[in-house]
Amino acid sequence: MSTERAAIFDVDGTLVDTNHLHVVTWWEAFRQTGHQVPMREIHRAVGLSGGDLLDHILGDGDGDGDRDPDEDEQIVAAHHALYATYFERLPALAAAGDLLRALAGRGWTIVLATSASGAELAALRRAIDADDVILGAASADDVADGKPAPDPVRQARELAGVPSDQAVFVGDTVWDMKAAVRDGVVPVAVLSGGIPRADLEAAGARAVYRDAADLLAHLDSGVFADKE
Repeated sequence: MSTERAAIFDVDGTLVDTNHLHVVTWWEAFRQTGHQVPMREIHRAVGLSGGDLLDHILGDGDGDGDRDPDEDEQIVAAHHALYATYFERLPALAAAGDLLRALAGRGWTIVLATSASGAELAALRRAIDADDVILGAASADDVADGKPAPDPVRQARELAGVPSDQAVFVGDTVWDMKAAVRDGVVPVAVLSGGIPRADLEAAGARAVYRDAADLLAHLDSGVFADKE
């Protein structure tokens, strides 16, 4: 059995307080193309890749809904442009960087698994300010299918070079938990993304913490301690 252990982290809503920024900017992108989408529906879809989020909100285009596939590129581009205005001031969640450094100090390999890529991912990593302990990231550019498919988690785990039974994945959405379950890693949830505890547990969360600071305070118990 490998003695290496990987701590894989989602980013938006888990390490950086961005979920509601995504909700507002997706809402505005939809509005600009004539779609009135309740923000609560967008909130539940945050964490999906852009194409999957559109499918989730507007349907896959094969039914009788108002989905116009030709608008997809326009909606995604509008969201990116609106969200990019926040790149220089994205707020890391309390103790996010400290949590990653504490785990690295205990021998865990730190990898990110996120639907963000390019300039957006770079901005998120600047906000976390812990690149000294982050081995790498599995981004939207690296996989064919985003969460809830297991691909992002598997790609991150393979970057760390560990089997699924030696990895823990921390995220804030049901998509995160489903991806972790499908890859066979231990799913751990935080409530900082605004998703209810019951939904996260139903999706497979083995443990649920308030936020990164709460998880840091409990490293000596729970799933991380179990693997040390």
